[in-house]
Amino acid sequence: MDTKHCAVDGWVDAIPAPGPDGTATFDLVVRPDDFDTADEDAPDTVVTCTSGNPGISRELLNGIQPGDLLRATGTLVQPSAPGEPARLTVDALEVLGTALVPVLRDMVLDRYGDYVVIFDADRDQVPVFTAHGTWVGLADNPDAITTLIDIHERVNGGDA
Repeated sequence: MDTKHCAVDGWVDAIPAPGPDGTATFDLVVRPDDFDTADEDAPDTVVTCTSGNPGISRELLNGIQPGDLLRATGTLVQPSAPGEPARLTVDALEVLGTALVPVLRDMVLDRYGDYVVIFDADRDQVPVFTAHGTWVGLADNPDAITTLIDIHERVNGGDA
């Protein structure tokens, strides 16, 4: 088994996962060094990383999100078979860049007590229903939801 102590720079592919005995695992997506001149179909390399260091594990599980650019330093074990990812046991971790805050682009349901609202990133208006499915109305924007609910409760005696 071929091992090497090295540093790997890459983007976090998914939310890091807790492992046994306080460990954390995550995948780094590593681009070729010559990415600008490489064939556009050149594959990225995925390095599976694990850390047993409590401080690193805590940072991975609480502060790292997909898209963050990290430098992971540790012992790299080359895959034993073609197609398997390389494995890196992380001894040191450095955040080189953070991902942008995700922007909602889909519909999202939310509860306001006994009411349900539907946020749609493509529209300003917000449909409002009771939790039982009764139509309440269309708020002009998210700031008008509570006003619409207050009016509905005054007209209908406060029961959703």
